[in-house]
Amino acid sequence: MVGADIAWLLMACALVLLLSPGVAFFYGGMVPARSVISTKFQSFACIGVVGLLWAVCGYSLVFTGNDSDYGFIGNFGHAFLSGVGMEPDKTYGTTIPHVLFMLFQCTFAIITPALITGAVAERVRFKAWIVIMAAWSLLVYVPVAHWVWGPGGWILKMGGLDFAGGLVVHMTSGYAALIAALMLGNRTGFKPDENNSFSALMVLLGGTMLWFGWFGFNAGSALAANGLAGQAAATTFFAAATAMTIWMIMDWIVAGKPSAVGAMVGAVAGLVAITPAAGYVTVQASLAIGAITAVICNYACRLVKQKLKTDDTVDVFACHGVGGTIGTLLTAVFATKAVNPAGADGLWYGGTDLLIANGLAALAVISYTIAMTALILYVINKVMEVRVSRQDEDVGLDVTQHGERAFVVKRPAKSTASSSSKPAKKAARG
Repeated sequence: MVGADIAWLLMACALVLLLSPGVAFFYGGMVPARSVISTKFQSFACIGVVGLLWAVCGYSLVFTGNDSDYGFIGNFGHAFLSGVGMEPDKTYGTTIPHVLFMLFQCTFAIITPALITGAVAERVRFKAWIVIMAAWSLLVYVPVAHWVWGPGGWILKMGGLDFAGGLVVHMTSGYAALIAALMLGNRTGFKPDENNSFSALMVLLGGTMLWFGWFGFNAGSALAANGLAGQAAATTFFAAATAMTIWMIMDWIVAGKPSAVGAMVGAVAGLVAITPAAGYVTVQASLAIGAITAVICNYACRLVKQKLKTDDTVDVFACHGVGGTIGTLLTAVFATKAVNPAGADGLWYGGTDLLIANGLAALAVISYTIAMTALILYVINKVMEVRVSRQDEDVGLDVTQHGERAFVVKRPAKSTASSSSKPAKKAARG
């Protein structure tokens, strides 16, 4: 084992875990004040529920299996983390403890369902969300993660490349968010052009936490403190910076003024798109990926709300679904073995196999995610009520679901002396 690799992966675990509160602040700032706690708590709850499921069976179902399997899902060989100890795994992270690799992957599983919450803000009952989150993690995230990263996974065997989660994290959460928004319906009184953001400062704080934590997400996926980690960190930064700048320019052209919230949404779109490509492309290619993503995702945000009249509250589908798809396809264009010999040459370098593999993988992930998410929501809604009542929505989910308020401001009580002096003054005037 290599001490530097262990230290870096410990830091990467902390950075990726920071994405969960980052998402909470990012989404929480873009909803009305009456539902800030509800929106934030849905993200935080993923840390507990999904973390527990990962230990019980999630990790085992993703990272067990072999080339002779059908490549759909693993087995229960590591259930309750049996056999996951301090020695390195023979397949993954060969210079770090197996338990550390498991923990790093756990943070990926946690953030994925948390991303969905922004599309159904102010509409879903918390009890129902707990059940949805658990079912979705096991029935959507776990199989797709095995396809892409697991031993014997069919996308992996086909030659598909996803460095840090474009297919696994962003496309699954993004397309699930769209289906959830459509099936739950719009918020009462939804107006596509109306901005109900509670706090732009909170959005900026959450976006900054996401950008910071994303270095663990992408650079950590090198699984070592080496040159590839540095390359992934560089491509991550420059893709996000480019997307943020292009997004501001587009808002300036279309709306007449740049938006702080919009700029941060643009940065996140760039982070999403570079995720599958981070360890396979040059820094120059990351600039192109960021620019292309900003243009398409910016248009997608307007299309979903203004043309399709769909209440994807914080543009989850436009950023993660569309952005993840763009990133997956552009990985197949710009990937080069000069950056990562374990990868493949993309279309730009004369290779076509990767484009076919990633294209088929994207279609499979989209189809499976849409179908399974719709089924999960349909079945759970038959068992329990998923959407809150209109009255609860009007009051706000913070009070109706949790009995709490984001801010409690109490006025100071009037002093006895001042209240007793008023009758005296009246008496004197009398």
